[in-house]
Amino acid sequence: MQIGYCTNVHAGVGLEQTQANLSQHAVEVKRLVSPDAPMPVGLWLSNATAAELMQAERLPQFAAWLADEGLLPYTLNGFPYGDFHQPVVKHRVYEPTWSEPARLQYTLSLIDILHRLLPAGAVGSISTLPIQWGSPRPEESVLQAAAENLRAVADRLARLELETGRFICLCIEPEPGCFVQRTSDMIAWFEDYVLPGSNEEIVRRYLQVCHDVCHAAVMFEPQADVLRQYQAAGIGVGKVQVSSAVRAPLADRNDDERTATLDQLRSFAEDRYLHQTVVAAAGARVERFFEDLPLALAESERGELLDAEWRIHFHVPIYLERFGRLQATREQIEQCLAAARQHAAVEHYEVETYAWGVLPDALKQPTLAAGIAAELNWFRELAGRMNP
Repeated sequence: MQIGYCTNVHAGVGLEQTQANLSQHAVEVKRLVSPDAPMPVGLWLSNATAAELMQAERLPQFAAWLADEGLLPYTLNGFPYGDFHQPVVKHRVYEPTWSEPARLQYTLSLIDILHRLLPAGAVGSISTLPIQWGSPRPEESVLQAAAENLRAVADRLARLELETGRFICLCIEPEPGCFVQRTSDMIAWFEDYVLPGSNEEIVRRYLQVCHDVCHAAVMFEPQADVLRQYQAAGIGVGKVQVSSAVRAPLADRNDDERTATLDQLRSFAEDRYLHQTVVAAAGARVERFFEDLPLALAESERGELLDAEWRIHFHVPIYLERFGRLQATREQIEQCLAAARQHAAVEHYEVETYAWGVLPDALKQPTLAAGIAAELNWFRELAGRMNP
């Protein structure tokens, strides 16, 4: 099992800024977490950074610098293509879609980069977006183009392993509100679009799933059910993103407590990222989906959604259990680890709390590195207890 953290928490549009932020933050995290041994890191490289690394000599220099600093790449986050720390990201993070050539070319570049960064004999993984945003539903031709591009990636990965012995898998990451947002969506995506007309053995080996614990929690999908369904469908889980969502259990609270809870929740309605919100009313069989937290808050001001539990796609530090009147879905991380032992041979775990910069001040640590180190130490201790 390899455990690292995702560097999409750092800004970095180009190579210079990416390396500067790794030097400022990741090197300090390593000092706090793994002073005497290399520390795995899940790199996020924007398209602009990837393009720079494909230039002559840039990649060997970057690889040598990482090695000198004791930072060991093992996985890449290929989801955000552009500036993930611009003032407003929101729906832009889903662009370009998997039907567009730019997404394919970016991913092929990441494959080349990861292959050259990995140590000899090591396997790699790359996570990517779940096709595109889900509303309105994409045209059939768009979905077919996306499937064709993903099959092209699988073919490239198969050639890479045949020619070099290097195994890398591309891992599609379901996310609330996207075309693939639930486990059933992922299974249908494979069975209805990617597998027909393909070399099934190649597709199943090189196209897998990135399971984000927070995303499943927001969708009210039990972690064990998710991994069990993928196993039954013959879809591999190449990577788990270790993350925790915000939970607001309003149903069991009186009016004053509900008001105070919603007041605290408003501090999470920030402008940079999309915070999809799912509300499960007491006794209801169908949850309500809001593509951003302010939309749900506006409805609550009209007296709606109060006899319910809210779950919000806001990645909070994974060691938190409660903060004020709100809770985190921390227990689902332990549930995921337990289920993975039975239903998925997962080797890559990546702590992905990218929202440190937009957290309410009360939840922040003195430094970004201190916060990330606290998360890694918490998860490493948990994994050690559960997988002695």
